[in-house]
Amino acid sequence: MPPLDLSGRSTSFFEFWPMWLMYIPVVLLWTFLAIRYRSLSLPLIASPAVPLSGMVGVPKSAVFDAAGCKARQWILPWCVYQVSTADNVQQVQTVLQLLQANSLNFPIVGKPDFGCRGVGVKLLKTEAELADYLLQFPINGSIQFQRLSQWDAEAGVFYVRHPEAVEGKITSLTLKYTPYVIGDGYRTLAELIALDPRAGELSHLYSERHQCIWDDIIPKGEPFCLIFAASHSRGAIFRDGRELINDNLRKSLDQIFEDIPDYFYGRLDIKFQDIKGLKEGRNFDIVEINGASSESINIWDRNASFFDAIKTLLQQYHTLFKLGHANRARGHKTPGLMQLYRAWQFEKELVKQYPDND
Repeated sequence: MPPLDLSGRSTSFFEFWPMWLMYIPVVLLWTFLAIRYRSLSLPLIASPAVPLSGMVGVPKSAVFDAAGCKARQWILPWCVYQVSTADNVQQVQTVLQLLQANSLNFPIVGKPDFGCRGVGVKLLKTEAELADYLLQFPINGSIQFQRLSQWDAEAGVFYVRHPEAVEGKITSLTLKYTPYVIGDGYRTLAELIALDPRAGELSHLYSERHQCIWDDIIPKGEPFCLIFAASHSRGAIFRDGRELINDNLRKSLDQIFEDIPDYFYGRLDIKFQDIKGLKEGRNFDIVEINGASSESINIWDRNASFFDAIKTLLQQYHTLFKLGHANRARGHKTPGLMQLYRAWQFEKELVKQYPDND
């Protein structure tokens, strides 16, 4: 990853506004486009490969399941387990057998199959941590277990392709930095965070997560990672990497999405070896492919202007309507809004019950 520049302002003035406030212009645009295209739910068929185009209430694994052999070569191996009422010891053994059958070993990433914004994501290093994770998970909730990438560098890449086009377009690329502090041997974790220009402003995001060691002294020279899941809402740092977008990377994504029929819009969360390989379209792992509700996360760069951020969001939802219109012409039927509402309610209730993040 390029060195993280922390000089200047630590956040943009709107970076941590309530989400509903940022989306008021989107609601107005949605209403206008619904009248223009004569459908309120047209964005829900922007990517017919998955229900509701992955807007909400759709398992993360749905896109992976739709992928062919060529696309799966880029996706980190995964499997899904539905938590039951069985004895936890029995559940742990069942999951261990499932992991073995899918060639997955500790450490492994556990995350809700239904969810967003990094909620409930944990790095599981031992059988004991797996047992505790299962105990905290809601009954009938689905867990996606996924191999931990060999690489640490991470980015969010937004990709769009028209149903009739051969080539797609990378509309944004954003580098994700995981925040950390370095111990000095006499300050507590709370004090180290307070002294950090950015983390100090976001200590409320870290205090509950690290409550048990909040007042512990971090050994001198030891880096302490504040989060595992590089989600903006959890405190990850995003930097616009548009200068890294090129035809080599786009061609690699074209080949991947050619092997995921009827999937045309979304953000890939990827881990990669280095910038050189990323620009050459090689040596990267796909962690997730997010659907219609995913954001072009370059808007959370500290230097992004408010008007550019709103413009980007509006362009995204205009694109969803355009793709939905094209897919309706191809014969796809739009779902009712009640289906969307039920999916939203289902996911919302599950999210409330997920375990705390790392």
